[in-house]
Amino acid sequence: MKKFLLHICCATCAGHVIQKLQESGFNITAFFYNPNIHPKEEYIRRMEDVKQYCLNNSVEFIEGDYDTDKWFELTKGLEKEPEGGKRCEVCYRIRLKETAEYTRKYDFNAFGTTLTISPHKKADIINPIGKDLGNEFNITFYEADWKKQDGFKCACEIAKNEGFYKQNYCGCVYSKN
Repeated sequence: MKKFLLHICCATCAGHVIQKLQESGFNITAFFYNPNIHPKEEYIRRMEDVKQYCLNNSVEFIEGDYDTDKWFELTKGLEKEPEGGKRCEVCYRIRLKETAEYTRKYDFNAFGTTLTISPHKKADIINPIGKDLGNEFNITFYEADWKKQDGFKCACEIAKNEGFYKQNYCGCVYSKN
């Protein structure tokens, strides 16, 4: 069974993706790395749902550093970008790079992300970032557009059945405003 590190942004996005990867024979480890999520209470609320889902589904959970200073530094000057613009691309890269580094450091076979399950996130932007980082670190990035084939609908059904907290913004202070 292949060891797979899955970057997870929230429980709502995780349920369907974890199920599909497990059905494909992957041994999933959840990696919650989201220094973009503000305020801290929001971060904790999302993380706790992910941790509980992982516990209930025999998925190892790892929390990355909550390094908001680094996130603000790398997105400086992009505060006024529209949702889905350059700031989001930088944010995807920050989170996927940390996931790729962890994948390589701890000998996972591949890595991927739940980000593409959201209808607000563009797989044609996220997947090339993941592939570039996979090439940079000489590791496999699992390319997917999880929202396809009713993926987002299934994710919402799982979230409802599990009683997940459903946020109303992406996570960063700029998307909240």
